[in-house]
Amino acid sequence: MTVRVVLVDDQPLVRTGLRVLVADSPDLEIVGEAGTGEEAVRLCGEVRPDVVVMDIRMPGMDGIEATRLITTGTGSTGTGSTGTTRVLVLTTFDDDDYVYGALRAGASGFLVKDMALDDILAAIRVVGAGDALIAPGVTRRLIEEFAARPDPGHTRGATTTRPLTGVTGREQEVLTLVGRGMSNTEIAAHLSISIATVKAHVARLFTKLDARDRVHLVILAYETGLVTPPR
Repeated sequence: MTVRVVLVDDQPLVRTGLRVLVADSPDLEIVGEAGTGEEAVRLCGEVRPDVVVMDIRMPGMDGIEATRLITTGTGSTGTGSTGTTRVLVLTTFDDDDYVYGALRAGASGFLVKDMALDDILAAIRVVGAGDALIAPGVTRRLIEEFAARPDPGHTRGATTTRPLTGVTGREQEVLTLVGRGMSNTEIAAHLSISIATVKAHVARLFTKLDARDRVHLVILAYETGLVTPPR
């Protein structure tokens, strides 16, 4: 299955480099490019890609607002919704505040501009397959900080937790371990159950918690108090 990709960056040289990189991968296809958030939203409404590699800092509409419109489908101007498109944010280590906003906007993962080329390709494939990229040392730190901050749209403080409803005890255990960054294989070993059973629990958590992907489950694990940020 070919993953259809849109590249969004206001620097043509960055887009060119990514285009050349992706061109050598038969399972990835560039179906469009955009230099602004507005262009990205319009383009995604037209071509409905699987993955958008999204820069954050751009003139006009930034990558956070574009991510929100693309992942919810509310900015689509073409036929069909862009809500099935996943966004992979292009960021740097000092862009934390922007990344928190991108998480809340629905981003499924993160890339760092100086990552190894193979890692960038792998990240696109992971997100295109419907999973989320949780990079050790980058995403986990961001999510921990994100979860400790109050949602700007709510009045609750950072220590307030949201309740879990309709989730079994074993599903809470699985959610806790997902929140700690464990893979399905690690969770299976920790709980002495099969990987297939872990996958079934994760799938039910997606449905019960209306979670987009694994990154969203990690966020929910923090927000519900199952996992707490380090002090």
